[in-house]
Amino acid sequence: MLQFFRSFFSSKLGIFVTLAFVGLIALSFAGGDVAGSGAFGGVTGSDRVASVGRERISTSDLERAASNSVEQLREENPKMTMKTFVSQGGLEQLLGNLIDLSAVRAFGEKYGVFVGKRLVDSEIAKIPAAQGPDGKVNEAAYRAFLAQKRVTDDQLRRQITEAMMAREMLSPAEIGLTAPKEAVNRYVGVLAERRIGAIALLPSAVFAPKSAPTDAEIAAWYASHKADYVLPERRVIRYATFTDAAVKNVPAPTDAEVAAVYEKNKAMFAASETRKVTQLVVPTEAAAKVLLAELGTGKGLEAVAAEKGLTAGPLGDLTKQALSGQTSQAIADAAFSASKGALIGPFKAPLGWTLLRVDTIQTKPGRTLDQARGEITAELAKTKQRAALTDFSARIEDEFDKGAALSDVAKELGLTPVETPPMLADGSLFGQPGKTAPPQLAKVVASAFAMEGEKQPQLAEVEPGKTFVVYDVSSIAKSAPPPLAEIKAVVASDVQLSKGAVAAKAAAQKVDQAAQSGTSLAAAMAALGIALPPVQPVDMPRQQLQAMRGNVPPPLALLFSMAKGKTKLLGAPRSRGWYVVQLKDAIPGKVPENNPQVAEFGKSIGQLQASEYSQQLRTAMRNEVGVKRNEATIAKVRNQLAGTAGSGN
Repeated sequence: MLQFFRSFFSSKLGIFVTLAFVGLIALSFAGGDVAGSGAFGGVTGSDRVASVGRERISTSDLERAASNSVEQLREENPKMTMKTFVSQGGLEQLLGNLIDLSAVRAFGEKYGVFVGKRLVDSEIAKIPAAQGPDGKVNEAAYRAFLAQKRVTDDQLRRQITEAMMAREMLSPAEIGLTAPKEAVNRYVGVLAERRIGAIALLPSAVFAPKSAPTDAEIAAWYASHKADYVLPERRVIRYATFTDAAVKNVPAPTDAEVAAVYEKNKAMFAASETRKVTQLVVPTEAAAKVLLAELGTGKGLEAVAAEKGLTAGPLGDLTKQALSGQTSQAIADAAFSASKGALIGPFKAPLGWTLLRVDTIQTKPGRTLDQARGEITAELAKTKQRAALTDFSARIEDEFDKGAALSDVAKELGLTPVETPPMLADGSLFGQPGKTAPPQLAKVVASAFAMEGEKQPQLAEVEPGKTFVVYDVSSIAKSAPPPLAEIKAVVASDVQLSKGAVAAKAAAQKVDQAAQSGTSLAAAMAALGIALPPVQPVDMPRQQLQAMRGNVPPPLALLFSMAKGKTKLLGAPRSRGWYVVQLKDAIPGKVPENNPQVAEFGKSIGQLQASEYSQQLRTAMRNEVGVKRNEATIAKVRNQLAGTAGSGN
């Protein structure tokens, strides 16, 4: 069971459902109505999956959390179903996280630890979706955020409170942990080890019966293994693109409009002067005068500053007004009356005394209306084109809102809609590895898969202000296993392989017994009297295995987890065969004292220790406040959720 959860946590699913103590607030949002709403007091005993102190976690809390979790997981894996989530232990882990959140809060409050309202308010203020254009919490945006997450203000506040309480109560168990040097060296040595062994494969196809399976066998296999054949949801997108050229007859700017823009922005066209200056700030006037004297000997401002442990910094290309805002009006007046390269000062400034050097002077002559006419006309034309394009887009969206079909609008635009092949939610084409949706649809695939049904046309920008697309979903194929008739040949092959796997396992056991008696794998395989793939010798350092990252073949992974001198069997996925894995030798690596991996690995081990201590602390808190699980109700929820996988839950 422990090994199951270790592998489970390393998967997408496991990572998500353990977020309660990695990203507490994120899981609370994903889980929707996490334990702690005012509804707890009104549920009956049969409606409770668990009691935590005086609080209750109801069936609706757990069901809603599971439903939202599966929805989140489907963004990464379109094949994810509630049945898979439950079967892989996701529901149990999710319930454990909900219990832990409530237990930590109950424990803290029991001993006088509370999270204040203002602190919760500050966390809400950090949620980007709840902020307005000014960066502050906007009531309308906040309410929309709550509606999207399907939580009330009270529920969200409780979730944040539990998350912050957990962070405060559990973090002391994770601070300042260091692993013993000897243990770290031992583990780093394992990372540098080399393993020598051999791997033999006994394919199921070699042992499969020659006679074809009966229709009854095929039907029975399909009925009991439908989950293996589930296809992800596919959608066909119908679309047509057009450019801003579709907006015609935009009136040209008039002389009066050009003149009005010139008058409104006269300051922009007036003569101007900017200067780049470098500033050196010192604490006293006397120190500034000493530096000024040294500068008179020919030394540069930066060099003199460096000798004193100071830094001369450029202030950028500034107008006189901008420089006065950064310093003072007197300093700006002096800087703009000095010549290029001049050193001026010292001047009294808010942080001490300032010396300035004028680096560059850039003047820009003023322009008359006639001189600026071309620039203003071009900008006005762009503005009018954008406005006309906005009105044009709004008219199309209004037509869609009134029930116009995609074909109607496309015809009006002189376009012919085209359809994509069936697509997956990640933009890839179903059944066409390596192929994706056309580039112009990259920004609309997500919204197309969020549509509730077919024939709901939308307008979107492909390239802001230039290229647009009108689109809808012309057909939807829900995630489900295909009819048996469509994949009968595939299922028949799987039936044969399953039969062959039984015989392959028996043969692998013979090879295993012979190998453990001292016979080489090659000789044991030859003794079977069947044409089989040759035995593959392995001589590999662990670093090479790690370089494979997530693409490590299972037999190699087993080889690097075995004890020296042992032989083990491993079944290939989906009854494809059996491996016989033999480890002949494991040669430890040598760890130099200055190996950077020592420090890195020591940190990793410390993190694992911290995780263990945190888990022990959570367990102690559960025991302190008292947790009671209603196993009968949990089983009912589990069965109900697993049984409704086909309906999309």
